Amino acid sequence: MGRVYRKAYTMPAPPGAEIVERDGQRIARWRLRNGQVRTAEVIDGEGDPLRVRGESRFYIARYRDGGGEVIEVATGCRDEMAARTVLTQLERRAELVRAGVMTEAEDEVADHASVPVKRHLEAYVRHLEAKGGDARRISMLRVRLDRLMDECGFKRLNRMAAGPVEQWLLARKDDGLSAATRNSYREALVGFGNWCRRTGRLTQSPFADLPRADAKRDRRHQRRALTQEELVRLLRVARLRPLAEYGRETVSGGKAASKKSRSTWTRAALSYEQIDGAVDRAREALEENPLLIAELESEGRKRALVYKALALTGLRKGELASLTVAQLELDGPVAYAVLNPEDEKNRQGSSIPLRADLAAELKAWMDERLARLQSECRAWGEPIPVRLPTDTPVLGVPTGLTRIFDRDLAVAGIAKRDERNRVVDVHALRVTFGTHLCAAGVPLRTAQAAMRHSKPELTANIYTDPKLLDIAGALAALPTLSETGTSPSTGREKAFA
Repeated sequence: MGRVYRKAYTMPAPPGAEIVERDGQRIARWRLRNGQVRTAEVIDGEGDPLRVRGESRFYIARYRDGGGEVIEVATGCRDEMAARTVLTQLERRAELVRAGVMTEAEDEVADHASVPVKRHLEAYVRHLEAKGGDARRISMLRVRLDRLMDECGFKRLNRMAAGPVEQWLLARKDDGLSAATRNSYREALVGFGNWCRRTGRLTQSPFADLPRADAKRDRRHQRRALTQEELVRLLRVARLRPLAEYGRETVSGGKAASKKSRSTWTRAALSYEQIDGAVDRAREALEENPLLIAELESEGRKRALVYKALALTGLRKGELASLTVAQLELDGPVAYAVLNPEDEKNRQGSSIPLRADLAAELKAWMDERLARLQSECRAWGEPIPVRLPTDTPVLGVPTGLTRIFDRDLAVAGIAKRDERNRVVDVHALRVTFGTHLCAAGVPLRTAQAAMRHSKPELTANIYTDPKLLDIAGALAALPTLSETGTSPSTGREKAFA
């Protein structure tokens, strides 16, 4: 037979507690921050500070579970009769387990059913953090799960079901949410449901059969690859624009502009044809500030090197930003960069080969940075380093690279979107990398390895721009199908009998 009771505890008397006599016993009385008064019996004996004995405010239920073990469960009740009702329910479940009507797994699930779902989410997040998951991805996952739980009305685990989620996803589709984003919400929920099943919180995941949206038919950002000519223009603009911005011409604001008021004048927009003149004017205007000129030129070289590295390695922006000096090997027969697992999308880690010209530019860039660091240390009287610190980023990829990239595109005369509404953004440089590999005749399996894709279809269909492939040249390589049996131009015999 089970029982309910309040658990006794002892603790030091709170500072400032008043000791009074009541019915021959010493009682400590103190006030909490919220103004409530607490009392507890003072324990006899010596010691400083005095200790008091009290009881928990909530009742504990003690009973034998279905396996015969004596366990204690917090009832969450302050009223004894309510706590006995909880005990009766627990003992009833134990009888069902002993009778074989309920399994122990189902009994364990029933224990978790009364816990708010947000507490299970907190445990799930701690589990992902213990596994060493990326902090940004875990934070995004938590935000999405919180939104799903709130908007689908899931307060307890036993209330979770696929139906409300399907309705929620359909409503988000009507709101314009892309298929890829809707699938990310679905994957977050499926992962949480599977974890609840593995940890005994649920007997089965209610989201196992939740359908995926067709992302292929709902691609919001279909990217196009840049041509070789466009890449050259983009790299040139990236290198010159930081300095050219200081040489932009001043033009009138219009017919209503006043010749005397400077507030009505503005800076002319840069263009690819005018960028050399703007650079010359900037050098003339900043002639007395050579340090600023050098700083702007260095910024331009770094920006152009960022674009070139993205286009020649297929690295993602975050992956390139994560590379440090210690992860580069530039002096061996084959130069390469080591990408750590925690910085790669698939969390596997890779060695990224570097083309010889890119490796030479990276080496020259780091030698220049080392020379500046040595000069600064010499000026401050500090020890002069012989190499850059190993944790120094290879390229300081700016956080506003997307905005900078769009402005470089405009100056280079490259349309942000083409006639098919395909977009050019920073990630399009990775598409450019994959497309030029295929255009150069690189086998698909090799291109897949260079792109670090799990499936060749991803390389061939998503990261290859068919518009830049030499389809006409490929057709010209096919055998001639002349009815006369010979090719008009070569006189070769027909290939197909």
